Amino acid sequence: MNNFLIVLVQALRQHRWLCFFGVAYVFSSVGNGLTQTLILGQLLRWHAPPSTLTLTYMLATLPGFIGSCLGERLCRRVPPLRLLLISELAGMAALLLPAYGLMAHSIPSLLALQSTEALLAGLSWPAMSLLFKRGLSASELPAATAMETVIFASQVLLGTGIGVLLFDRISAITLLCADAVSFLLAAVFLLLAMRYLGSIEKEPDKQRTALTTLRWRTLSSLQKRSLLLLPALAAVGAPAMALLPALAQQIKPDETTGLALPLIFARSVGQLCGPLLLKADRLGEYARSNRHLLGCLLIFLSAYAVLPMFSEHRSGALLMIFVAHLASNVVFALGTFSVLNDFTAETVSVASGKAWRWQAVSAALTTGIAAIVAAQWGAAQALYTVSFTSLALVMTILVRYRR
Repeated sequence: MNNFLIVLVQALRQHRWLCFFGVAYVFSSVGNGLTQTLILGQLLRWHAPPSTLTLTYMLATLPGFIGSCLGERLCRRVPPLRLLLISELAGMAALLLPAYGLMAHSIPSLLALQSTEALLAGLSWPAMSLLFKRGLSASELPAATAMETVIFASQVLLGTGIGVLLFDRISAITLLCADAVSFLLAAVFLLLAMRYLGSIEKEPDKQRTALTTLRWRTLSSLQKRSLLLLPALAAVGAPAMALLPALAQQIKPDETTGLALPLIFARSVGQLCGPLLLKADRLGEYARSNRHLLGCLLIFLSAYAVLPMFSEHRSGALLMIFVAHLASNVVFALGTFSVLNDFTAETVSVASGKAWRWQAVSAALTTGIAAIVAAQWGAAQALYTVSFTSLALVMTILVRYRR
């Protein structure tokens, strides 16, 4: 059994609240996977242009900037689990948007759900970081990253996987109803987690004073590097991920949905398996290694770069996407661990909020540029131009803050 998951099992045995929290987000992630598959599949079925497909990814990230600002401030007044509960209930209410979009054949309504989910994800991120920092000891922090992997596994194997299998077999409204049930079950298990968290949930927050001291010029090089890892990954990875449906259109114009949805599933499986390659006791070492980080990003882009060559070999295309996101989510796991590990309980929600906002801006900026280039010259040319330029900038940043 992977060392990374052993730490999680030990933490689950010791913390009952973590068990209920994990179950809650398993249900929530299953529903999210179903809805994301539904939205993308419906856009492809309606023959949305490449620019719209690319902007879909941007709209699924940029509102997180606003959400993280809101979440950072609410963490000073609202206990983190209660804030996560509010987010789940709001997510359930937001399912009215795609319901209307399906009935009215409205693409903006489908995109509005992407934006709402991004807003709520940004709101939840500081609260989740604060919860892990308060509820787990320093030696248990790798369990937080492992928990995120398990949550993502639910979205991949159950949400996205079942969504891909059922997309053409059951009605879209049925999928939305399943999503609503998942949000409701998530809320129930978060309430159970609140009962067991007790004093930690009621602990007074010291961020009012911390907010005046968390300034860039006062941070150590290690803390600056930690804040920049996720935005760096977004700069390299967001254009490629956003262009994936458009690349599928370019590779198989007559079978876009049949290729794009399996590619999305392969992407998700790679994202799931990536963190499992890491050893829990060496996360800090990996996060400080430019060789490991840049190697993973280069593998990611190389796999995407050769994707158009597999127009006649579907299995090869799926393998390339799997390998690409196997590498990218190693970087993601190291970025999330670095923020948790390198900031105190008083500043971690502020730091994670900043990282999330910078990540959202980075993803939105590079995706917007990719959408413009894709509209003019095609998806493959946009991938080569934008992502490899971003990689050069990331290399410069990592070298600058290598210590």
